[in-house]
Amino acid sequence: MRALVQRVSRASVTVAGERVSQIGPGLLVLLGITHDDRSEHADRLAEKVLALRIFEDDEGRMNLPLGEREVLCVSQFTLYGDTGKGNRPAFVAAARPEQAEPLYERFCERCGALRGRFGAHMAVELVNDGPVTLLVEVP
Repeated sequence: MRALVQRVSRASVTVAGERVSQIGPGLLVLLGITHDDRSEHADRLAEKVLALRIFEDDEGRMNLPLGEREVLCVSQFTLYGDTGKGNRPAFVAAARPEQAEPLYERFCERCGALRGRFGAHMAVELVNDGPVTLLVEVP
């Protein structure tokens, strides 16, 4: 399981012209799930994301975790796109929706995250704060 974690000033998700979620300062998490992922992976990744010390303290150092800030999580199977052979990505490493959706929901619950709409074509808008973007994985 992997997540692209972005520290944002604000972020939102729109589906078919309807804004389904939005946050102010916090984290936008693009979550990728592979075949081998289980509930314990979702739990560990959620704990790691919540504990990341990537917000500035009073001295301007990245030293603070999420705290009272918000999380917006979007399912992102393309994080497991393989471009090793040619230019067209293959997504065989991404979990099928019936496996991925419950793990996505579990991760979101553990993080107290607002959500995109699983499986939908989403327009994701963000204002990156920093910019600070990290790839976080759990085995």
